[in-house]
Amino acid sequence: MNAQRNKTIALLFACLPLLASADTLERVRSSNTLTLGYLPDFAPFSIKVGDKVQGYAIGLCDKIADKVKAELGLPELQVSYQPVTVADEITAVSSGKVDLLCTPTPPTLERRKTVSYSVPIYTAGLSAVVHQDAPATLLDVLNGKVAHTGPTWRATVNRGLSSQTYVTTAGGVTEAWIRQQMHLLGVVATLITVDTTADGLELVAKGKADAMFSERMMLRNLLDSHYPTGNLVLLERIFEYAPTAMAVPRDDEDFRLLVDTTLSEMYRSGEIEQAYDKYLGGASDTTRKLFKVYGLP
Repeated sequence: MNAQRNKTIALLFACLPLLASADTLERVRSSNTLTLGYLPDFAPFSIKVGDKVQGYAIGLCDKIADKVKAELGLPELQVSYQPVTVADEITAVSSGKVDLLCTPTPPTLERRKTVSYSVPIYTAGLSAVVHQDAPATLLDVLNGKVAHTGPTWRATVNRGLSSQTYVTTAGGVTEAWIRQQMHLLGVVATLITVDTTADGLELVAKGKADAMFSERMMLRNLLDSHYPTGNLVLLERIFEYAPTAMAVPRDDEDFRLLVDTTLSEMYRSGEIEQAYDKYLGGASDTTRKLFKVYGLP
């Protein structure tokens, strides 16, 4: 009896390496499906229009899907785009609900505890939108026009920022950044969090918030499409820069290598720049220099 039990246990332990070695590509091969996650209201990076998913990040993911088909020898591989939310986008990757998150996010240390990341695909810039009738004291501070002169500067900043209402999307790095700045400067103000950038802009347009903080390209895209009359103004100042990338399963270097290889080939071939022209209004000289840094040799 004991010999039989020991044999059974030995067989179970022998199977453990097989279970541990199961990876994304093997899962895709066995299911004949590649599941790509995306935020459906994150234009111009990813957006669902009718039955079609499109945007800058979606175009890149289409190329990655083609690479997977070629590498696995599965020309009929089913590619499924799965919508996620800001609240569950990282969990969707770490749990295996999606194989890859197309919509770019900043690779923070906290997020890297559960997922890994591709090479950067876009450098995000944090900016703010205000109403055209915003007070000069607020505009001076947000535009960085207050001279940094110790206590005098701090008092002026507090006077300009305090007693205002700010808005940003919930659960993202922008919310954490605003709360940190309010704490460091001792600013007494109200911070509202919303589900989408469009919701935040609506609050500013209706006078229910004084400034909306979000990614600059998203703000510009929404202003062009929803507020062409110019009653909302995108400030020129960029408060923070952050490289963003696609989240991939943690500890799966084979799949990450495939993703990075595809993106690096697109950097070298100029396809990334073409995608910028199509979806992001073209690449600046600085952005083109970053292309050479982000693409791996």
